[in-house]
Amino acid sequence: MREITVSLDGGKPFRCPAGVEVASLIPPARRRLPFIGCRVNNDVCSLSYPLDVNSDVRLLTSTDSQGMRIVRRSLTFLLAKAVAELYPKARFLVQHSLGTGYYCTFEYGRPGRARHITRRQLDRIEALMRRLVGRNMPIERRKMSYAEALAVFRKTGQVEKLSMLQCLNPPKLVSFWCDGFSDLAHGPLAPSTGTLAHFRLIHYPPGFVLQFPDRERSARVAPFRDQPQLFRVFQEHKEWGRILGVNTVGKLNGLIVHKAIGDFIKIEEAFHEKKIARIADQIFERRRRIRIVLISGPSAAGKTTFAKRLAVQMRVNGLRPETISLDNYYVDDPDTPRDAEGKLDYEHLDAVDIELFNRHLLGLIRGREIELPVFNFQTKRREFRGQRLRLEPDQLLIVEGIHGLNPRLTHRIPAANKFRIYVSALTQLNIDTGNRVSTTDNRLMRRLVRDYQYRNNSALATLRMWPSVRRGEKRWVFPFQAFSDATFNSALDYELAVLKPLVEPLLMEIKPTHPEYAEARRLQEFLWHFLAVPKTHVPPTSILREYIGASSFKY
Repeated sequence: MREITVSLDGGKPFRCPAGVEVASLIPPARRRLPFIGCRVNNDVCSLSYPLDVNSDVRLLTSTDSQGMRIVRRSLTFLLAKAVAELYPKARFLVQHSLGTGYYCTFEYGRPGRARHITRRQLDRIEALMRRLVGRNMPIERRKMSYAEALAVFRKTGQVEKLSMLQCLNPPKLVSFWCDGFSDLAHGPLAPSTGTLAHFRLIHYPPGFVLQFPDRERSARVAPFRDQPQLFRVFQEHKEWGRILGVNTVGKLNGLIVHKAIGDFIKIEEAFHEKKIARIADQIFERRRRIRIVLISGPSAAGKTTFAKRLAVQMRVNGLRPETISLDNYYVDDPDTPRDAEGKLDYEHLDAVDIELFNRHLLGLIRGREIELPVFNFQTKRREFRGQRLRLEPDQLLIVEGIHGLNPRLTHRIPAANKFRIYVSALTQLNIDTGNRVSTTDNRLMRRLVRDYQYRNNSALATLRMWPSVRRGEKRWVFPFQAFSDATFNSALDYELAVLKPLVEPLLMEIKPTHPEYAEARRLQEFLWHFLAVPKTHVPPTSILREYIGASSFKY
């Protein structure tokens, strides 16, 4: 029997038979630990993965970001199994993230007269999930032919999976099975139901929330933090997708195949323009008090292009806005805060000269002329080059930056003089009923393309930087979104089809020798579901042009 060499969690390499499953290599003394999956040569795999080449194996728990992704995917699978067993005719859908959980819908009855889930039904589903956990049943990874997959999905009425496969032609598909229930694999799952004890179902009419474990303390469920404003924006976009008939990747691919994507793009861009115009109208109605418009949002949310399009709509309403960049108020590098690893933390609020910024804002509001700073990103120092600005009594100032909604940034400006806008990319598409399109992945795709084209950063460099960016967003952006006066959803349901042919070559440069390979592989497998759309279809004023180039705006 052929043998291979394996290293487990950085230990001394040893020989074992080829084809051995990872789970069987875990020493008995460590089998009580909550391992949920593994990385094999930097690719994330299930514990049942058979090793057939020399391998470096790292075991994962839910405290690791990749392990937590396995937990979330596995709990979603468990939920879908419980719903299918108790209410096989119900229309169940995992819609989008909400806090640290997933918002789900469950309807039954005829369309148009559908009834939503009741608390009693939700209690029954949670009770069954806990019984399934107690039975500790194996979750098996299997392969099936394309024809077999079609037969299974027709029999179980999974129309969204059939829709997706109509535009794809893989010779075989990977699925997971548990006690007669199956679903397509969109990444590794837990080895058994017994590892999924920590979850909670929260009634959140008209649907409910599947609440996940706390990543830092995996033996408890994370506390639920409501986000009603974002929920409203998500639901509005979901309803719009339902009306247009494009709420899954399969339906989007159908538009591409039938050459109807051009009209869909026009409708989506017109919807964006209409929403921006409405926000401009809100500002116009309060123009006698508002002097500063603050725009915030996470990385690659489209803040810069939104600010430019908003300025155009404000001019349509007879306003004359001026724009300044918060980036120019960075402190010099020696004064920049450092993170827990001792690295310069440019995401920190104190990386901005808050006092100078507030003095300048007050001066502008009072009609005084100021000299604007310019931050030199080569020398990492702030300079003054004689650029001056004065606001007329009827003029407004637009400020765009990640800290825009943080009250401390503009602590000397009266609240009545500020209008705050939160921008994010909240995609409403689903791959299928149990698998959503991550809003974070949507933004990461944008950033991969932009960093390569305009910041001379490779995909590897962007992926290495992304965890730090995400930590900064969680600390400095997301907690302040509730302070906004308006919210704009910059997601375009067609954009991943445009980004696909631009992102895929960038991901190919990341090799199995890089720790970031697991993330690159995950993104490649995710993009496999989309058919490509040429970027020539994208209008020059689109927010997407900020990332792919050829925008009619100057940056």
